[in-house]
Amino acid sequence: MAAVGALALARWPRLVATGRPFHLGSPPSCAGHNRWSKVKNVKGPRDAARSRLFQRLSLMLRIAAREGGPDPALNAQLANVVEQCRAKNMPKASIEAAIRGAERSAAAAARLLYEARGPGGSALLLEVLTDNPRRSQHDVRVILTRHGGTLAEGARHGFEQKGVVRVGPRDLRGQPVSLEAALEAALEAGAQDVCPDEEEEEEEEPALKFICETSALRNVREHLEASGLRLLSAAIEYLPRDRVTLPEGTREQAEHLLQALGECPDIVRLYHNIQ
Repeated sequence: MAAVGALALARWPRLVATGRPFHLGSPPSCAGHNRWSKVKNVKGPRDAARSRLFQRLSLMLRIAAREGGPDPALNAQLANVVEQCRAKNMPKASIEAAIRGAERSAAAAARLLYEARGPGGSALLLEVLTDNPRRSQHDVRVILTRHGGTLAEGARHGFEQKGVVRVGPRDLRGQPVSLEAALEAALEAGAQDVCPDEEEEEEEEPALKFICETSALRNVREHLEASGLRLLSAAIEYLPRDRVTLPEGTREQAEHLLQALGECPDIVRLYHNIQ
């Protein structure tokens, strides 16, 4: 408890001091925006991003089903992807269609991991699922070159594999998850750390990220689910060993690179060490 508690207490001193639950309110809405500007500037990009997300999830479903079978009860990898689909509100019919598509698909998809360097010497890992590796490598190389990056061996050494379970900021009863409850759940589940998940854009409130050894992922996931938390995803990911802070101009260039890579349909996961 001391190890987990020390990390969390250092990270959230204000939350502990005030005794408030880990819950942030939604930002106030901005006045003066008509319906068209909202549709044009918010809904359009959001719909496009959701469409790309569903395409990636469909590919992940097909590959998981092809590698381990179409039954989530017997295929842990597929079960994890199905959970991610549900957390992102992917229609049930689309999930089932993608799984069935694994049997009909003649093309074999490849799972690749590209190592790259970004602006300011930042390190990136790109997890790719594709039925055309040559095309995917070309597309990734072009994006990197346009935004000050390059494919480079050795970037992987700056990351370590960990089990990561993401849960919603509210439990299955709709109640906000307090810091104390998160710490207790981490201890009981055998997680090494718990922290806010700043990368979960679909949640209006910050989700929670439980980190554990890869061998403990299934056990942690089951314990958190049994404790009443709302699971969003569970997977083995690459976490940076150290983070780099970039100057303003370089950081802006890096942000453009990350955005461009995020729009590449073959990249299903993107890891970086930028602070």
